[in-house]
Amino acid sequence: MDPGAVKSTLSNLAFGNVLAVAARDYKKEVLANEKAQSSNHVNEEVDLDELMDDPELEKLHADRIAALKREVEKREAFKRQGHGEYREVSEGDFLGEVTRSEKVICHFYHKEFYRCKIMDKHLKTLAPRHVDTKFIKVDAENAPFFVSKLAIKTLPCVLLFSKGIAMDRLVGFQDLGTKDDFTTTRLENVLIKKGMLSKKKVEDDEDAEYQESIRRSVRTSENLDSDSD
Repeated sequence: MDPGAVKSTLSNLAFGNVLAVAARDYKKEVLANEKAQSSNHVNEEVDLDELMDDPELEKLHADRIAALKREVEKREAFKRQGHGEYREVSEGDFLGEVTRSEKVICHFYHKEFYRCKIMDKHLKTLAPRHVDTKFIKVDAENAPFFVSKLAIKTLPCVLLFSKGIAMDRLVGFQDLGTKDDFTTTRLENVLIKKGMLSKKKVEDDEDAEYQESIRRSVRTSENLDSDSD
């Protein structure tokens, strides 16, 4: 036999053996990976099951629902005091309104003044956003006694009450850039700096949806509690 042919045959056999070994190793590796993935999937399912029965997680959920309930109850209590909307009150009701709530923003206005209408627009927008503060307005023409006692000389005049005491005031648009085109956000920031409003934790355009989600969560929890009984 030709020595060259023998050498070529042996070389081919050796190469074939290498391929066979490589194929077997590759197959083992694929099987090992599949087994590992299957094992991980089972572990994940077990971990999820354990989480579902975790007493600490259940406590966190219960605490969250309780906090949501308290928030809703607090908002409802404020609304019973006239919070959450921008309302007009008479001179006779003025003292009761400013003394029954911790924080009150009161706009003394004149119905014919253009700038009073601008202030009305912004305060009406802010009232439902900041339920912990009461927003009211008083017709200055119909409240001469308090206009005199509170030394109101310029309209619009927004008085800021804390626990029944007039702590500060916005006279005209002096704190708002003196121009008519100030934004609601600018007024809001001024009132926040003066301690009359709390900083918002949610975006203004999401506030209504956020509060509704709280109510839905509370109702769902109550329904579940009722079903479990």
